[in-house]
Amino acid sequence: MSSDEATASSAGLDHARLPAHVAIIMDGNGRWARRRLLNRVKGHEQGAETVRTITRSCRELGIRVLTLYAFSTENWQRPRTEISALMSLLKKFLVGERTELLENGIRLSAIGQLDRLPQEVRQTLEETMAATAHMTGMTLNLALSYGGRSEITDMARAVAEKAAAGTLAPADVTEQLVAGMLYTRDLPDPDLLIRTSGEMRISNFLLWQIAYAEIYVTETLWPDFDREELIRILADFQKRKRRFGRVLPENR
Repeated sequence: MSSDEATASSAGLDHARLPAHVAIIMDGNGRWARRRLLNRVKGHEQGAETVRTITRSCRELGIRVLTLYAFSTENWQRPRTEISALMSLLKKFLVGERTELLENGIRLSAIGQLDRLPQEVRQTLEETMAATAHMTGMTLNLALSYGGRSEITDMARAVAEKAAAGTLAPADVTEQLVAGMLYTRDLPDPDLLIRTSGEMRISNFLLWQIAYAEIYVTETLWPDFDREELIRILADFQKRKRRFGRVLPENR
């Protein structure tokens, strides 16, 4: 038994039935801070601690891919002071977690309109991704300056350019081709989508990829989300019957 299997078993989980890819909409940092009469940035700082905890937990349990919705295209509309604080916190995280990622065999990747990030943040992101590129234990995928509609628009534009150049015929456009032209082309689709803070929406996140993802919404604010709740959600996932549009035998 591998260490991942042993850890999953000790948590009461069936390692063979874990989701390969977990995606999380991390919501509630601002409300967490407001309830404590703190500045919103304090909520983001505590949220970064939760990122560390959940990333480590997923690696130990044997989750292959963890995608975190860290900053959306819509988030650029927030006050400049908050955006600046978030970018500073992101840079600090990328530098501070580099050793942790390497020691735990975690590869860092990122999706989104990364060219919109501040140059120093983009450079630090690229350096951390390059440093961890050879890691094979797990992939931590950060959705940064990301929007599902923007991703699909970029894909459609690329398809149109190929068609205009005469290198792609209408009959060549398949689901496989579309998936291969999305930001997530090198990753499996999420099996499980978790949203914290109780909001019942997907907020423009992985619109194509979550077509058959199991969805779990928790009232817990992201800074309060922990390993124990993650395990409870994974246990719930393992009880679900994933039909993918088919009819399964009654005993399954």
